[in-house]
Amino acid sequence: MTNACFTLTSLNDPLPSDRVSTQCSTAQDAEKTTVSIHTDMGAVETEWRVLDENGQNSLHQSFDWCAAWQKTHESQTLFVRGARGRRTLFILPLEIDRGRLFRTARLIGSDHSNLNTGLFADEDAMPPTELVSVLTCGVKRQLRGFADIVTLDKTPETWRGKVHPLAALPALQNADSSFQLPLLGNIERTLAQLNAKRRRRKMRISERRLAALGGYDYVVARETSEARALLDTFFQQKAARFEAHGLPDVFQDTDTRAFFHQLAKSGQAADGKLLELNALRLKDEHEGRVLAIAGLSRKGDHVICQFGSIDEEVAANSSPGELLFYRIIERLCSEGVALFDFGIGDQPYKRSWCTIETSLRDIVLPVTLRGHLAANLHRAAMLTKRMIKANKASYAFVQRLRQRRQSPLKPAAAAEEH
Repeated sequence: MTNACFTLTSLNDPLPSDRVSTQCSTAQDAEKTTVSIHTDMGAVETEWRVLDENGQNSLHQSFDWCAAWQKTHESQTLFVRGARGRRTLFILPLEIDRGRLFRTARLIGSDHSNLNTGLFADEDAMPPTELVSVLTCGVKRQLRGFADIVTLDKTPETWRGKVHPLAALPALQNADSSFQLPLLGNIERTLAQLNAKRRRRKMRISERRLAALGGYDYVVARETSEARALLDTFFQQKAARFEAHGLPDVFQDTDTRAFFHQLAKSGQAADGKLLELNALRLKDEHEGRVLAIAGLSRKGDHVICQFGSIDEEVAANSSPGELLFYRIIERLCSEGVALFDFGIGDQPYKRSWCTIETSLRDIVLPVTLRGHLAANLHRAAMLTKRMIKANKASYAFVQRLRQRRQSPLKPAAAAEEH
């Protein structure tokens, strides 16, 4: 392959804006903090892109990520901006989910995000007590005509050594954590944080098994057409795995697939930052067969693995997913990446790779009287989910029930695995 980042040969070869606003008085500054709601992304694009430059703000709330979501979904979106004078202090990009009983405002694309931070200026821009006042006074007042409840889920209390602004708000712990591995400049120093000997031995076993099949290429999609093909293969591999385990396919929805295709398309124009497709491809007898795929997003020196899949029909015993991560991490060590993020969800392979576990929090803000009832129900559901996942027997029982109820004709709305 001409774009191969690493190649293993066979054994025989050498190795706008409608806007409403309110003001909240502050004790520390004569200027007032103004909270406004915009329906047009373009109205706040300039300020938004300035906040994007803050490395503490998640890629999932970046302008380009949210623009891709808006382009592929028909949900109502609102953009909440907090400012003092001409300085923008924060932006919360929200979408409105209209349920049968309640209207929920949540961060755009939350179902497919691994880390939510909103967008904030530097940590000293607004004292925590003032931020709480602004969010509970200004934001809730402005959203009253649009939503009953605001949920800001998967937010960190601390992120990369700094307390996050939203940590000042009360929250419940999310049922899942996210997992990260610091990259230390080269693969040797990085693996030294782990069981390096075991990790290299496992990699050598995987490569021997693949060499017996003719070898492999580790490739990164550089062309839009190749990214599209790999993404379609990922959807196929993931659908097969979900079906085999009786789980709903969270990538089956047409809008969801269009969203990831839009990210892949935009990602190529933005130097692969939004979504970069990495894969292992077999050579020789199985020429072109894709064994494993991982979708990565990069902001600054932080890379998030958004999703992954493997071909479970060919060479599954070679641990292609683990080998792909090895090659990805090896490459990123030389490209200035300091933190590789395996994303949310507690799985054995993540714990085997990672030295950092980040607890995440779910924030619930009732906006209306009906929203107080919705908030209580939401908190109860989160607590129940956390209790079930903390008990292996209960969690296994729930998974069995889900498998029995799952119908290929009517997939459920969400799944634990992604």
